Order: sequence, then C-alpha cells, then structure tokens
Amino acid sequence: MKKIEAIIKPFKLDEIKKALNTSGVQGMTVTEVKGFGRQKGHIEFYRGAEYDINFVPKVKIEIVLPDQMVDSAVSIIQEKAKTGEIGDGKIFVYPVEDVIRIRTGERGEAAI
Repeated sequence: MKKIEAIIKPFKLDEIKKALNTSGVQGMTVTEVKGFGRQKGHIEFYRGAEYDINFVPKVKIEIVLPDQMVDSAVSIIQEKAKTGEIGDGKIFVYPVEDVIRIRTGERGEAAI
C-alpha cells in the first residue's frame, strides 16, 4: 500500500476528485493548507497599500491505495493539476505499513 499526498491549486480540486472517483478511488482526505515553493509568495494591493503574501493558499489531498492503483492515481493528479504555471504543486508517494479500520478492526487493504 502507498499513501499519496498532493499539494495542488484549490480550483483544481473538483476536477481531480471527479477523475479519481471515476478511476475507482473511493476515498480521500482534503485539507486547506498554505505554503510556498519557488514562487516565494506574491504581492497584493488592498486599499492602496501593498501586502507581501508569503504563504499561498493550497489544498492537500491524501489518499491511501493498493500498490496497483498508485501509478494510475498519480498520473490522473499530475494531468488534472497541471496548468503550466509556477505553483502547480507537488505529489509525494510514501509506503504504508498498515491500515486499521477502527469500526471493524479490519487490517491492510481490506481497511482502505
């Protein structure tokens, strides 16, 4: 099993969610996050004053999948999240040692 974490632009979430659901992904966790990478934030103007916004709003998607579904899910996220602009995001893939469903006690892929 693997855990996929993807940091994406917020307006891409619905498109990614629909594509992942169509491919058989049954669940995900989504968190609103802030951060910066190479773009180093941006400058905004409000009532004539300049504000340096160091942390850019993003969305983090977390998904745990069986190994055979990981490449497909990563491809979908990469394709749907891409705008070609700085700040499109990152995808991280981690090994998952075990999963336990609290309600039933199921373990491993049965608990996903």
